[in-house]
Amino acid sequence: MSWGTELWDQFDNLEKHTQWGIDILEKYIKFVKERTEIELSYAKQLRNLAKKYQPKKNSKEEEEYRYTACKAFLSTLNEMNDYAGQHEVISENMTSNITVELARYVQELKQERKSYFHDGRKAQQHIEICWKQLESSKRRFERDCKEADRAQQYFEKMDADINVTKADVEKARQQAQVRHQMAEDSKADYSSILQKFNHEQHEYYHTHIPNIFQKIQEMEERRIVRIGESMKTYAEVDRQVIPIIGKCLDEIVKAAESIDQKNDSQLVIEAYKSGFEPPGDIEFEDYTQPMKRTVSDNSLSNSREGKSELKFGGKSKGKLWPFIKKNKPPPPPPASASPSAVPNGPQSPKQQKEPLSHRFNEFMTSKPKMHCFRSLKRGLSLKLGATPEDFSNLPPEQRRKKLQQKVDELNKEIQKEMDQRDAITKMKDVYLKNPQMGDPASLDHKLAEVSQNIEKLRLEAQKFEAWLAEVEGRLPARSEQGRRQSGMFDAQNPATVNSCAQDRESPDGSYTEEQSQEGEVKVLATDFDDEFDEEEPLPAIGTCKALYTFEGQNEGTVSVVEGETLYVIEEDKGDGWTRIRRNEDEEGYVPTSYVEVYLDKNAKDS
Repeated sequence: MSWGTELWDQFDNLEKHTQWGIDILEKYIKFVKERTEIELSYAKQLRNLAKKYQPKKNSKEEEEYRYTACKAFLSTLNEMNDYAGQHEVISENMTSNITVELARYVQELKQERKSYFHDGRKAQQHIEICWKQLESSKRRFERDCKEADRAQQYFEKMDADINVTKADVEKARQQAQVRHQMAEDSKADYSSILQKFNHEQHEYYHTHIPNIFQKIQEMEERRIVRIGESMKTYAEVDRQVIPIIGKCLDEIVKAAESIDQKNDSQLVIEAYKSGFEPPGDIEFEDYTQPMKRTVSDNSLSNSREGKSELKFGGKSKGKLWPFIKKNKPPPPPPASASPSAVPNGPQSPKQQKEPLSHRFNEFMTSKPKMHCFRSLKRGLSLKLGATPEDFSNLPPEQRRKKLQQKVDELNKEIQKEMDQRDAITKMKDVYLKNPQMGDPASLDHKLAEVSQNIEKLRLEAQKFEAWLAEVEGRLPARSEQGRRQSGMFDAQNPATVNSCAQDRESPDGSYTEEQSQEGEVKVLATDFDDEFDEEEPLPAIGTCKALYTFEGQNEGTVSVVEGETLYVIEEDKGDGWTRIRRNEDEEGYVPTSYVEVYLDKNAKDS
């Protein structure tokens, strides 16, 4: 079916219809353009989301990504970036293959449509002009015929009138002939114009208009085909990225399947393992032995022992021996155990009873162990937030890892400096062979500086390697005197210093002021007793509230009742115990996990 034959009289309607077709095309272009903007926005939001959850560099988060579950999550974030990239590809392809192409095609279509309807209007104008010419010739022919008829009637009337002269009759006859000739000319002209108009009209309705309408029809059909192809491209652009999106999703699934819970559990062990052995059984403390002894008035040991018993049992419970910190109980059980599971809390260590004469003799014959002052200083530095250079505040296993990490870092620095030294040496050789390129002596200072740096780094690395070897047990324990003690204690016995270092190391690896059986300084002379009897009590640094009931049945502990409020006089130093005071005569340790501590900021700062 052709528009030229079926719609020959629907010029205006076809003009409206083709304009509607172009509007539809432009609407589709707008739809695709908005889709591309949505894809770009979605891709941007996906990228921002992935970036938001990426681990920050040189932070604790980076260490967490050693675990397989975190690695799988990181893989998911990376795949989401690729996923977002595919949506950007969709936007780019739709823009280039649909939006841009259709926008160019719409401009061409508008020009083509304008040309066809311009030709149609020209044909309409031409046929209208021919019709007007025909009407004009027809009216002229009609008018001339009427005038010729009137002239003929006038001649016949004049010819019949006897009163009219012959000249008038002749004049009337000539006038009638002229009018008749004009009518004949008008008739011939009208006939010619009519034939011409009929020809033009036939051409218009059977040739010109059908051809124009046929071209408009073809143009409209091309538009319809083009919009169909664009819709197919719209789907294909999406379909092309589906395999890649599928791969992204497959990689996410693969990452999820790579999660290894056993491996993560092992990493937790490596991260938090302290290297200590679990505590052994606590030995029975026999308090009946002093009762069985025979007390002698002239026995030095018995008299001293009696005084000692009085001191420990009397008001001097809160007093301290010189250089010795009050006994702390061992650390509480792991946090996973509920307070109800351990009703009495951890047990305090056993204190062996020795004859006081032996302790007095030991004190008089041995040198005072001044390292306790140093450990006091160490404890203060740890409180202030400083970390020991040898990481001695950490448990053995964690300390080993930190030392190994430090050794690796120093080795990298050494290698970097050695590479720099080699480069400077090569440059110096070049200058020696080609003096015009530079002065070899100018590099001597830099070379000496690099060599000095290498030597410093090597000494530092050797120091950390020695500590690492000591921790790993590859070498015998080195004297603390050589690396952490000042020159004023050089005359001390290395074995004594080592025993002090061991005594200071608590079960969680931090150095505390705990006394041990071998490392305590026994000061039992009467003068020392009198001097330290009236020691000032420690000031309270805050308060605490008991979360659970704790029965302090061991020496150095205090019983508390749930909900009770007490004073805090010493914070937890990492061993799981907090020192508290109920009143002037009653103070001791409670497990940190059993209380909620509220420190007084001003007291802590002072």
